[in-house]
Amino acid sequence: MGKIRGSGAGKMMKWVTIAMALLLVVAGGGAAHAQLPTPPGSPAAACARVAATDFSAVPDAPMGITATAVIRYGPDQREVCQVDGVINPTIGFKIVMPMSGWNGKYIQGGCGGGCGTTRLFWCDDPLRRGYACLGSDMGHQGGVGDWRWAWNNIQLQGDFGFRSTHVASLAGKAVVAAFYGRPATLSYYWGCSTGGRQAYHEAEFYPADFAGIVGGSPPLNETGSALQIAWTVKANLRADGSEILGVPEAQLLHRAVVAQCDRNDGIVDGVIGDARLCRFDPRTVACRPGQPGRGVCLTAEQAEAARRMYAGPHDSRGRAIGFQGGVMPGSELNWIGDYIDGPARQAQYRAFIANVFRYIGFNPGPGPAWTLNDLDFDRDPARLQINEALYRADNPDFRLFQKAGGKFIGFQGWSDTSVVPMGTVDFYETVARTMGGYARTREFFRFYAVPGMRHCSSDGDGADNIDFLTALEDWVERGRAPDMLTGYNFDWRGVQYVAPVWPRPADQIRFTRPVFPYPERAIWSGRGDANDPATWRRVMPSPDNG
Repeated sequence: MGKIRGSGAGKMMKWVTIAMALLLVVAGGGAAHAQLPTPPGSPAAACARVAATDFSAVPDAPMGITATAVIRYGPDQREVCQVDGVINPTIGFKIVMPMSGWNGKYIQGGCGGGCGTTRLFWCDDPLRRGYACLGSDMGHQGGVGDWRWAWNNIQLQGDFGFRSTHVASLAGKAVVAAFYGRPATLSYYWGCSTGGRQAYHEAEFYPADFAGIVGGSPPLNETGSALQIAWTVKANLRADGSEILGVPEAQLLHRAVVAQCDRNDGIVDGVIGDARLCRFDPRTVACRPGQPGRGVCLTAEQAEAARRMYAGPHDSRGRAIGFQGGVMPGSELNWIGDYIDGPARQAQYRAFIANVFRYIGFNPGPGPAWTLNDLDFDRDPARLQINEALYRADNPDFRLFQKAGGKFIGFQGWSDTSVVPMGTVDFYETVARTMGGYARTREFFRFYAVPGMRHCSSDGDGADNIDFLTALEDWVERGRAPDMLTGYNFDWRGVQYVAPVWPRPADQIRFTRPVFPYPERAIWSGRGDANDPATWRRVMPSPDNG
């Protein structure tokens, strides 16, 4: 799969011409100059020529092309040149390039979980805008929950942790230059979950790769995130493996949390504006003598399980592990399907988390015999640090990215239970302290904490659909830094295709809300239409619950 094709002086000279043009993009993040909307000559012939081009001398990313095809892609069936390739040794990528109407720009997207696929479902919106769009499998094949590829394989672990995204950007820009006969003027990156970690890692360690980056819900410390999820799973299990909290209890907790804290953004709408300000104690819904329990109140055992889930990982002496905390008040309905919902679902989710520890967490990896029962919160956090360096993206020193002129938009959902929000919030606050305060940090890095947003989702309780790409384009290309952004809550019923494509039809909009850059938050005035951003004001966080 990783074999590189082609050799010879003639092919080398052809590549040198492409490489010289490519360096203009790689060195400066994309200097603007005139673009052709179509490749030179016949677009179909240009697509075929990519297959015959020798890319074995791409600096730091020697690669070969495995397939090219002219296809129709996405909901609007746009005609594109699709190119598949492999970067040595095993990093697969797929790129789709408009046959006409190219906007002169390149965008690269991230993946989720353990990656392992080049599926490009997120390219639909960029393609409609005219982008050439690439995705990578991060060096291996497999499902998002299949980590067996990493078992004691340092090459694949390193490719997944810190190499693939960078070399894929070099490869993608080379293919674009070969197809269109000139390099892209600008390069962007968009990713969430593992793709969010890739986004932060690029800004921290490869600051010249992209002029603009969007990164959401990032497991900035991959094994640390797995440790938090494992804690939450185990907090809801008895010694015999049965669940303590069930679906009725999660629903009860959510109703109680919303009743206490919904108004902390000035409006009762079922969405908590700032989950940090909700100091909910599950003992407030504990059963009194004579109450029936099951969905009406919590037993002492259930209240303690909920408390541990909110608290996050601790050792046996009660000391917090890491900085991310636990799941946030308001996220309880998202526990259903992850931490709650019967033996079959629980077994599936437990296997997903256990595989992280079996195959990428420890060094050497213990393999399939290891179970979550073997996890020791006193001993193992220190042991996990051996491999942690491979998968971390939490360097708060963004000076090189700032110096390169890059712009970064980060986002995180308050209701995320896969990457709990306080770890991301803590990191942004650390970046701000490192870079001289919020005002200076906002010159190149803005972060949005979104009420009601789940993990990278567009189907949560809040107005969690936000057009971050347009905000990034405005910032990079027109100098308009993002400030108040509009979030949309969509009605997806009857909609076959729910990828984030903008704009959406008006009849799909349930409601809208403004979202301000952290640490500001939105408070409704109490007058007028809450869908009108003019009826909201920005405030800094307040210590009271609201």
